[in-house]
Amino acid sequence: MSKEKVVTINERIPTLKEQRKQRANRRLLFFLSFFFLLLLVMVYFQSPLSHVKSVTVEGNQFISDEKVVELSGIKGGTSIWNLDKAAIIDRLLDDEEIAAASVERKWLNTVRLVIREHARIGYLYANEHYYPILETGRYLDELPRLEYPADAPLLMNFEQGEALAELSAELAKVPPQLIERISEIFLTPNESDPLALVLYMTDGIEVHSTIRGFSEKIAPYPSIVSDLDPEKKGILHMRMSPYFEEFVVEEEDDSEGEG
Repeated sequence: MSKEKVVTINERIPTLKEQRKQRANRRLLFFLSFFFLLLLVMVYFQSPLSHVKSVTVEGNQFISDEKVVELSGIKGGTSIWNLDKAAIIDRLLDDEEIAAASVERKWLNTVRLVIREHARIGYLYANEHYYPILETGRYLDELPRLEYPADAPLLMNFEQGEALAELSAELAKVPPQLIERISEIFLTPNESDPLALVLYMTDGIEVHSTIRGFSEKIAPYPSIVSDLDPEKKGILHMRMSPYFEEFVVEEEDDSEGEG
């Protein structure tokens, strides 16, 4: 019968002491690390490292970065952790051109502003100036004289009033892809229709329509045009039932009569 080795308490004491020492060292290392980390955090919050150093702007097309930053009210030297995001967004949305906004902290001292502008659905041409019209129906101040708008149709022969307001509401319902195909819209009132329109498209086609229900009447334009002979020129009537009226070109008789 084999005899088991018996370990006395005196033999185990050194091992127990070493284990307790290791645990104590680990606890000390943990508390020291935590203390220094806390110290670094306190120094960071109290130092300029936590202040806003830069503000980036994304999503803007017409409003300048400088104006967006100014509207946000964010100033250099403000703690990046004391920013009131809700208040900043409210200030941005107070501008009639901004439809949506968000605020994000980026890295340790950079703020990222992302905005979405209201679409410009047209430009009212009056008194040799271009006035942007937003999808909300609001009118902006005139553009600088040297700036010619090309991102939305020009509205000609209009004055601010019911006709322009109704057309603006209709244009807001037209898909952006179709808006881009409209170059100019002329108001051409007549006895039978005081809201008659003549449109000149970017593909060279002339369209006759009306303001009343314009968004629905212009909707089938892409499919109708795709079936037209590109060699034929004429007027596309888009009122009740769309139809194409080809221009009649009278050939001149160049022959000279004998006399």
